[in-house]
Amino acid sequence: MIHFDFKHIEELICRSGSIVVTSHHNPDGDAIGSALALAAFLRKNRKFPSVLVPNDYPAFLKWMPSGDQVIIFNKQEERAREVISNADLIFCLDYNALNRTDKMEVDLRKAGAVKILIDHHLQPELNDFDHHYSTVQTSSTAELVYRFALGCGWDHLLDQEIATGLFVGIMTDTGSFSFSCNYPDTFRITARLIETGINPEKIHRQVYDTYSENRLRLLGFCLGEKLTVLPEFSTAYIALSKDDLNRFHYQVGDTEGIVNYALSIENIKIAVLMTERKDRIRISFRSKGDFSVNLMARLHFNGGGHKNAAGGDSFAPLDETIIKLKDVLAQYRDEIARSSY
Repeated sequence: MIHFDFKHIEELICRSGSIVVTSHHNPDGDAIGSALALAAFLRKNRKFPSVLVPNDYPAFLKWMPSGDQVIIFNKQEERAREVISNADLIFCLDYNALNRTDKMEVDLRKAGAVKILIDHHLQPELNDFDHHYSTVQTSSTAELVYRFALGCGWDHLLDQEIATGLFVGIMTDTGSFSFSCNYPDTFRITARLIETGINPEKIHRQVYDTYSENRLRLLGFCLGEKLTVLPEFSTAYIALSKDDLNRFHYQVGDTEGIVNYALSIENIKIAVLMTERKDRIRISFRSKGDFSVNLMARLHFNGGGHKNAAGGDSFAPLDETIIKLKDVLAQYRDEIARSSY
């Protein structure tokens, strides 16, 4: 149970003239779904919130209701900064520290607005926020947004638009209910969302069955030519250079989910995807069972996240990052060997 003063938060919302809903860099289905859903709840409370994300998000999420109203910081920087500076209240969704918002961090720290965290990641940096509605004992931030709305007495406002955003968040952050979903409330809430009349099968198709030809060929290339297995560490990794990405005309979201294929190999406990970007190597970690990739990402790769799913960055070249990964895995060899799944 989360102890939270909903009455005080309701008063803050009521008094606030300008409200902003933000999410993390490289927003995923949970980030976008929960942000759009919370914004819709606020509109039903006669507020006019702005939804703001640090950078663009995948095309397979852009069909979502009100998705065309999202402000993208690195494309609309002047407008985004004005929205942040004028805000009375800022909701911080699906990230546990302001540095997860990349270049937006400076403006968020300067902002005089009250900041409310709604998040399910480990080790939130609570000093970054004025109020926090946070627990790791949940499937997703989308589920927390529903519980937050329930605490505010907004359940009667739930409609298909809101339910769609929340369902996308829960579905994507559980891998279509294949992990992070050992909580009865997750299924109770999902059932409540379906009761609004949304079509879960159609939503699933819109998210997962809209691959471009280039995206599918990139997946084949990853599995056929770039997959490396390190049996001594029960680890598999895929490393993609900028040239690799350009070869397949990479678009935002094209590598989404690829790391999970590496994790599906028998006897593999850790999977890693490394993609070379303009100024860094972006790293996605996944694990099975009781080995924490969150800790590995935090200590060695400027990142963090969940116990079994985390992200990080390396500012060394791709070949040096691969060497570092192997060195780090060697440090955890015994712990990996002992871990069960």
